[in-house]
Amino acid sequence: MLKKMCGIAGFVGIDNKKLLQDMCYTIAHRGPDDSGYFIDGSISLGHRRLSIIDLASGHQPIHNEDESVWITYNGEIYNYLVLKKELETLGHRFYTDTDTEVIVHAYEEYGEKCVEKLRGMFAFALWDSDKKQVLLARDRMGIKPLYYYFDGERLIFASEIKPILLCGVPRFLNYNALHSYLAYRFVLGESTILRGINRLSPGHTLLWKDGKISINKFWDLEMVPGNHDLDYYLKNFLSLFTDSVRIRLMSEVPLGAYLSGGIDSSSIVAVMSNLLDDPVKTFSVGFGDSDFDEVEYAQYISEHFNTDHHEFIVEPKSMELFPNVVWHYEEPIADPALFPTYLLSEKAKKYVTVVLTGEGGDELFAGYEQYKIMTLADRYGSFFPKFSKAYLLPWVVNKTPPIILDKLFRYSSSLGEEGIKRFTQFMANQGDKGKEYLTLISIFNEDEVEQLYDEKIKTNISKVLSRDLNNNYFKGYKTGDLLNRLLYLESKTSLPDHLLMKVDKMTMAHSIEARVPFLDHVLAEFSATLPQKLKLYGINDKVILRKAMSELLPPSILKRNKQRFFVPIHKWLGNESRELALDILDNNSIKRRGYFNYGPIRRMFEKFDGSKLYYSRQLWSLLSFEIWYRTFLDREDISRPIRL
Repeated sequence: MLKKMCGIAGFVGIDNKKLLQDMCYTIAHRGPDDSGYFIDGSISLGHRRLSIIDLASGHQPIHNEDESVWITYNGEIYNYLVLKKELETLGHRFYTDTDTEVIVHAYEEYGEKCVEKLRGMFAFALWDSDKKQVLLARDRMGIKPLYYYFDGERLIFASEIKPILLCGVPRFLNYNALHSYLAYRFVLGESTILRGINRLSPGHTLLWKDGKISINKFWDLEMVPGNHDLDYYLKNFLSLFTDSVRIRLMSEVPLGAYLSGGIDSSSIVAVMSNLLDDPVKTFSVGFGDSDFDEVEYAQYISEHFNTDHHEFIVEPKSMELFPNVVWHYEEPIADPALFPTYLLSEKAKKYVTVVLTGEGGDELFAGYEQYKIMTLADRYGSFFPKFSKAYLLPWVVNKTPPIILDKLFRYSSSLGEEGIKRFTQFMANQGDKGKEYLTLISIFNEDEVEQLYDEKIKTNISKVLSRDLNNNYFKGYKTGDLLNRLLYLESKTSLPDHLLMKVDKMTMAHSIEARVPFLDHVLAEFSATLPQKLKLYGINDKVILRKAMSELLPPSILKRNKQRFFVPIHKWLGNESRELALDILDNNSIKRRGYFNYGPIRRMFEKFDGSKLYYSRQLWSLLSFEIWYRTFLDREDISRPIRL
């Protein structure tokens, strides 16, 4: 049977069973049902288990016939029965019915290339006592997290950062990661906010042997558009998407879906309803504010498919949960959507243990505004002279009534005068794709960061973010298609480093397993072959999804524009939570850290009403960093969240 969702931990170069047990206890929320350990000298593997399927067996770590290969594993391999049959015909013998053991025997047969056989989400550590080597692996899309620390003597790894910190790893702020965080809202790439602790990148393996490590890529998303007719693409998409949802419905515990009322989650619920006999359990979150809620659309879909629907409201007092959210996320994160995801998971746990979610639909099928803005600017920007881009267009935007601006881009009027400045910068950066992109998505731009940093920190930062983006994605990537370069960029950055991390950690905080049908790698590979017009056609996004779901979803949902999941933090920080924010970001705290000047922070509060949405995002970033610092650097004991 399929394995159970869980957490893993272990190390090489340390002989300490108590430490291994403590590491696993720290991530008990990921697997409250069971624990297991394997120790072979200085090689130790630990496991925490959340039972989903095959509840009676599958205790980990699991081994092969002669116990020369052991594995601790987190994930779901959906094609394990096919692999098991293949391996049995090759002479392998199994003692469990789990997908975990299938990986062990696949490794025996295919070595490190066993990962290429796996369809699903996974992070695992495997010890081969004959070859004296440890293999770490992470799934293609980065659905499951895997962290590691290597100092030349010790290799320490875990599903989360906290277990690694228990091993006496030095705790120092990674300045380049901080720089990345202030721009993107999250730390991008292999590094984390803590120097020396890294993420294993999606689609990669790490091999430890003879005291050295080597990292290898085993998969990438190849953006090569095909040239078939519409019928071909529609039939294949619907078949692959339905199959992806179907294989994710296997469970011996209650299962449901997070439903926003957008086309991604609605499509999943539509297919689930066709495949299941009982009503789908659906869960939605709102804010008690019609300007931001999508609950009416979620209710509409619930009624349309007769789901067993549950709805929860997030209130401003939820900011009191900031320490809990940061403790589980383990890095500063400027995305306030963590709060509703955390609370929704807490409430949903009363009804289900597995949920299907819609992450990945935007990155595969071009759902975000930045794709539209950059492709349109790339196509038509050359028609505007420099004067109009630098002065005339910003003047027109500044004079446009807020009600019209909000129709073009929802909440744009709340960005205020600072938003107008950003638009001016975007137009001025035409031709430099890295700068264009950062202007659209960054929280702090280059000038703002320069003012924010204390002088002593500037010399420690070497990253030039726009240059890195240009070299790695906009110039170096082989396709000349800007849209595909943007989709590739975000499938490698914001998707695994932010959105999937958010879903994994906020659901696992309450022992819920999240499954993401859009990110089945077979479906993702198919999406990479779609012509641009079936992803983004002018300003019409997710064309293939809307066409494929036309017989399953109501027209009102099919025609809905993408609505960002906005949390009304600008209302919270402007009213109920303003004093709390001022208290956390007080002058003494900022001076004590020595990273930031307090003047720019004070001005954010003073000018807040003129650009509420703009400054609230910046303040939220700084609040998250301060609470993270108090949690993970100000104290030795990280076993629980701090109190504000």
